[in-house]
Amino acid sequence: MTTTIQISDNVKLSLDKMRLLERESYNDLLEFMIEDNLELNKKTKLEIEERRKNDKIIPHDESMRILGL
Repeated sequence: MTTTIQISDNVKLSLDKMRLLERESYNDLLEFMIEDNLELNKKTKLEIEERRKNDKIIPHDESMRILGL
């Protein structure tokens, strides 16, 4: 089923800037955004939970030292 939605000119401009390909549809762009948001949230929560269980969380200052920053 296809439907029409209304968006502001500002939102349209923002979506246009986010396109990777000129011919990429707004539907594809929105699907990628939704998919990324859901995957990252679930994935991040699981990773944090696992690391807490295994005491593998590295403090910020230690991370910076390891990365040489």
